[in-house]
Amino acid sequence: MNLYRAFATVGGLTMVSRILGFARDILIAAALGSGAVADAFFVAFRFPNLFRRLFGEGAFNAAFVPLFAKKLESDGPVAAKGFAQEALSGLFWLLLILSVAAIAAMPWLMMLLAPGFIQNPTKYEIAVLFTQIAFPYLLCMSLVALLSGVLNSMHRFWAAAAAPILLNIVLIAAVSFAIWLGFSRQPEAGFILAVGVTIAGFAQLLMLVVATRWAGMRIGLVRPRYSPGMKRLVELGVPGLVSGGVTQINIVVGTIIASLQAGAVSYLYYADRLYQLPLGIVGVAVGVVLLPDLARKLRSGDHAAALDSQNRSFEFATMLTLPAAVGLAVAAEPIIRVLFERGAFSAQDTPATAWALAAFALGLPAFVLIKVFQPAFFAREDTKTPMRFAVQNMLINVAGSLVLFFAFKKIGMWPHVGIALSTSIAGWVNALMLWRVLTAKGQFAFDARLSRNIIRIVLASLAMGAALLLLSPLASGFVEPRQGFVVQILALGLLLGVCFAVYAGLIFATGVLDKAQLARFFRRRPATS
Repeated sequence: MNLYRAFATVGGLTMVSRILGFARDILIAAALGSGAVADAFFVAFRFPNLFRRLFGEGAFNAAFVPLFAKKLESDGPVAAKGFAQEALSGLFWLLLILSVAAIAAMPWLMMLLAPGFIQNPTKYEIAVLFTQIAFPYLLCMSLVALLSGVLNSMHRFWAAAAAPILLNIVLIAAVSFAIWLGFSRQPEAGFILAVGVTIAGFAQLLMLVVATRWAGMRIGLVRPRYSPGMKRLVELGVPGLVSGGVTQINIVVGTIIASLQAGAVSYLYYADRLYQLPLGIVGVAVGVVLLPDLARKLRSGDHAAALDSQNRSFEFATMLTLPAAVGLAVAAEPIIRVLFERGAFSAQDTPATAWALAAFALGLPAFVLIKVFQPAFFAREDTKTPMRFAVQNMLINVAGSLVLFFAFKKIGMWPHVGIALSTSIAGWVNALMLWRVLTAKGQFAFDARLSRNIIRIVLASLAMGAALLLLSPLASGFVEPRQGFVVQILALGLLLGVCFAVYAGLIFATGVLDKAQLARFFRRRPATS
């Protein structure tokens, strides 16, 4: 249950961040809607968001954490600190040079990021400007990722998990300021938000610097050198970034294709934000906690304990992800209506966003299972196998997105829904490839408990979905905008709460969880010297 407690620490703080993220996106939807300014800002925000998820949510740690943990346990804190400082310095100077070059070349890079914007010169110009302003966030988040890896390896998870909260606080303040100034739907609102992204990056970096010093690791910049440790980090890091960030790379590919349809970038962004809630709470918690746990157990030769951690992670992930996927898919439209339909976000935007959310929800369990399977490779310092699958997966997603985008357009459906559906299909392909290799190598197998519980979790999730279908018509009149936000949110909360109670009741009734397990989970561990 210690593993579950670590999941709860990371997942709980991530939940706070995502709830604040909802508040942020509700305000952004009211201020920007789905017009040209919104599309331009979301493309600009996609870059820092991509790097936050690539680095801050485990992909960089795939290479750094096992190496740092090995140094820490075998050579001691001084050697580990030296390795971390070498990595920090090399990363800083590399990304500083790349950032300066990218900012200078952004007018040309935007042709690759959002080729559809070229047809609208105003949208194209403000997208370039917003991206240039927000670009320093990439450098900040790269350094935050490294410091997070240091803390996670020392089993101090709270600071890295809490850092994204600062981003949402700053952006809530920025969009509120823009609304107060009367800049709704205006380029000035996007400008203020882009500045807020950069400010948030430096705030998170400062927080992690302080946290590492509290942990006894005063990590600073030193003269970069390509030592054997750095060479190994590069060898593992490049494949790790590709394999660990495949879901985010697929989303960026979708954004590029979506720029060909007016408003599609915004629809996909709002839908992405919603399905990222369970993915962030469950998937990120599993990815961050499981990697150092597996690395430690495999180094000690305790393969049985490593397998148990994988099974419990699989169980934890499916127990929370399957009902979330069913709920988002079945109740997509009332959820979008309650959260976003106000101000600049019109009634016509709701179904377009809801269908994208439902398509993303179909792939949610796969996205989380990728977080369960990949640490088994990373902990063994194998980043090339997941990278190979990630490249294949990306090709499948690009081809699928292009085919479905134009196929949906031809039959009169929203083309961007095809992009979301292709992303989900690609996610399942990637998860199945990882699972197949692990089982073939004898590095993963269902134990008796997981084999028994997974069937019960699926049945309980389907029962919850049936309850949601039956009860949704009763709540439909209360989630309309004319009822007011308080009535809307209460009605939606009651609907989802009752259905989740059905699921939770079945989980306890079938023995997937019991009171004794919950008691051990919440019981404090005795202090150790």
